[in-house]
Amino acid sequence: YLKDVFPTARLLGYFEFYYRAYGSDVDFEPDRKVNLDDRARIRTKNAAQFISLEAADWGVTPTIWQKSQLPREFHGKVSVIHEGIDTDIVKPAAGVEVTLPNGVKLTKSDEVVTYVARNLEPYRGFPIFMRVVEEICRRRPNAHVLIVGADGVSYGRALPDGQSYREKALSEVEIDPARVHFLGRQPYEQYLRVLQVSSVHVHLTYPFVLSWSMLEAMASECLIVGSATPPVEEVIRDGENGLLVDFYDHMAIADRVDEVLDHDDRMADIKARARRTIVRGYSLEKCLRDQIRMVESLTEGRRPGNVAVVPATRKPGSKPAPKGKTRGAGRSRAAATGRR
Repeated sequence: YLKDVFPTARLLGYFEFYYRAYGSDVDFEPDRKVNLDDRARIRTKNAAQFISLEAADWGVTPTIWQKSQLPREFHGKVSVIHEGIDTDIVKPAAGVEVTLPNGVKLTKSDEVVTYVARNLEPYRGFPIFMRVVEEICRRRPNAHVLIVGADGVSYGRALPDGQSYREKALSEVEIDPARVHFLGRQPYEQYLRVLQVSSVHVHLTYPFVLSWSMLEAMASECLIVGSATPPVEEVIRDGENGLLVDFYDHMAIADRVDEVLDHDDRMADIKARARRTIVRGYSLEKCLRDQIRMVESLTEGRRPGNVAVVPATRKPGSKPAPKGKTRGAGRSRAAATGRR
């Protein structure tokens, strides 16, 4: 009700994610059937945001993908500006060492597979990743896996029996506990060191909010093996600044991890382009400059910029064709070398 209390004030709204019954996170699980209750719940969940969109003089959202989920009639007054990654702090570093709770010390010379999420849960592909970990343990006797994240649920549904998704996964896969390290939540500096020793960083996500951790991993010159889902595809071009895989194909993900570890000498250009992508498009310096310009334009009565045009594809929220694989499936292994 800000516009009602302060009718002459300029109102800038932040719109992170507008939920849809079809074509984004809700129906992404192959066995999930969206019913009338789901559709009604999602419409109600959007009510406050819809009112805010109508009331705001201008809006901002972090990515084109997130803007695409908003009702199209509001696209003309929403800028796309990310919050920004501090690339002066988040960067590669030579000679970094990570000491694990069991005393093991890891450096860039070791085979280190990393995974990061606020919480270890399906929205960020954790159950799929654990099947990848099982395969990595079988194939690569010297590899260590570092998993950063807590046992809660940030998005989606908790398990009905109170069990965490980590506990459930550990009951379903066979891994080497001496080489798979659950680090929980880490202080920011320690988390950055984990990224800095990473040989390959796996990032999986439903079609949902783009994770800062993926951008921070890219800024750290990690080699990203990421899911071919819209928020990731907006940033990563397969074989150029990272590698894309089918979200649900754990064997293909393990193959990509294998390939990176076997051919690290071929990955330097991809890693460098990953950081360059963040510095040029998502750095805090650039994003703050764009944010300040947007606020100044709004307060001075001018139309702000950065109104990225969303491609006119299938209308968000319309029921999709029957599910198949995500778009990264079946890509050539040669893409990992930078070839198309």
